[in-house]
Amino acid sequence: MLLQISVGTPAADTLATTSNPPIPDMPLWEIVQSGGPIMIPIALLSVIAVFIFFERYFTISKRGKIDMNFMHQIRDHVHNGNIEAARTLCKNTNTPVAAMIEKGIMRLGKPIRDIETAIENVGKLEIYKMERYLNILGVIAAIAPMFGFLGTIFGVIKIFYQIALQNSLDLGVISGGLYVKMVTSAAGLTVGIMAYVLYHILTGMIDRVVNKMEINAVEFIDLLEEPVK
Repeated sequence: MLLQISVGTPAADTLATTSNPPIPDMPLWEIVQSGGPIMIPIALLSVIAVFIFFERYFTISKRGKIDMNFMHQIRDHVHNGNIEAARTLCKNTNTPVAAMIEKGIMRLGKPIRDIETAIENVGKLEIYKMERYLNILGVIAAIAPMFGFLGTIFGVIKIFYQIALQNSLDLGVISGGLYVKMVTSAAGLTVGIMAYVLYHILTGMIDRVVNKMEINAVEFIDLLEEPVK
């Protein structure tokens, strides 16, 4: 009896092991393919969002670098009456602050209010340049989940079509539609969230540059109102 138990137990374990093989993981590419044709526009939106982010990121980072000595040099040139040297310095400094200060220098001799208006107009133009394409990121953040929802509708349609075609509620019949439904929803939400986050990262960078622009513009106006020594 003991011999039968000792011999039979490994066989039972082996049978249990072979009857329940591990389920292999589904490759990511197959998961994406199971989403159907609706995954193509979602993928394109993700590529566009990433491209716009990096293009704007490096552009804003470059434009946002301001030399701490820039305004000191402008102050020295203006106080010394060397206006042309101040304009040359602004032209050689490719930043929104330099563009604003250059416009202010070109308006020297006019009322302070006119100079402020000219600086503000240039500042608005520079902000517009930095915000270029950001509205596309906002649109992607809004429509990517809609594409996912559209894929959900396609998946439901596919499920009912398969049920009507085969007259069966078997899980294998409806699994194809479920894949389309779940994969497209997840992909659309992922791309939408990604675009939303990237959009706000860039707007935060622009806000910091705008703050620097305002500080330097005020400093320049104060410079013009200082009494000449």
